[in-house]
This record gives sequence, structure tokens and C-alpha cells, in this order.
Amino acid sequence: MNDVPARVWVTRTVLVGFIVLSFQMTIATEIRVFGVVIQIVLAFAVAAGAASGPGEGAKAGFVLGLMYDLASGLPMGSTAMSMTFGGYAAGWGRRYRLEPTWWMLAALAAIGAAVGEVFVPIIRVLTGETGVFEARIAIVLPVVALSAAMFSPVLIPVARWALAIRPAEVRVADADT
Repeated sequence: MNDVPARVWVTRTVLVGFIVLSFQMTIATEIRVFGVVIQIVLAFAVAAGAASGPGEGAKAGFVLGLMYDLASGLPMGSTAMSMTFGGYAAGWGRRYRLEPTWWMLAALAAIGAAVGEVFVPIIRVLTGETGVFEARIAIVLPVVALSAAMFSPVLIPVARWALAIRPAEVRVADADT
């Protein structure tokens, strides 16, 4: 992460994670779109991936997922794994473009959120839950993906700060050399 010590980005990610998690546990549970709770923590995890890249997105997703698991009482690591996959998927698109436009970052966030949400029932089956695959996933996926895309213009600058990401520099060779 641009040679930034781990203690810096972990501390910042945890601090922002507490704020995002408090919104998730209070406000987002009351606001439902088509009966689906908006996943703000997942949106921040995929925003971190879209802002930085697959490795950093996976790391931020894992930290935020562990925080979510601790706060909600889910099996430890279940949400962390799905957010890790989501952050990685959102950051994967950064490998092909140096500095994407805002709408490309929103699209990467939407794709990452959809990937992260797809893994939720898969991981829940692996932890022993039954009846997690429902037809309702056809409503949940678009709502979660579109909400992550809508929140991305706000969350991506916050994620850049939390991960201590500096803007990309492109240097052009001097014409005399």
C-alpha cells in the first residue's frame, strides 16, 4: 500500500470501519429497498478495493468483515471471507487502468459487491446453516450492487484516506533525453 506501514492503514480502516459499522447496525437496518438491507460495510470494503487494487481490497474486506462478524454475532470469519472476495473482485479491475474514471470505479464497486454478496450463502452453507439459498437472491444482488455503486463516490475518497493511497503519478520522459 504505497510502502505505508500496516499499523497506519489498519488503524485508519478500523476507525472508519467503526463509523460505517455503526451506520450499518443502526440506520441501514431501518432503511430497506425492496425489503433488502443496504450493506454499507460491504460497500466500503469494495470501495477500498476499487480505490486501491485487489490485494488491498482483500485486506480491507477481511478487516471490515471481522468487525462485522464480531458486532453481529455471526460465525467468526464468515462475513470476513465474503467481504474479502468482494474487495478482491472490485480491485481486480484496477489492474487494467492506471486511474479509472468515477463511473468505472462505481462499476467496479457494484461488481465487487455482487461477488461478495454471492459468497454469503455459499459460506453460510459451509458453516453448517441450512436453507440459505432462496429465490430472493435475485432481488438482493441488484439492490446490494446498485447501492454500492451509489455510495462509491463518497466511500472511495474515504477508502483512499484509510488505506493511505496517494494519487498515481505519471511521468513523461523529457523530449531532450
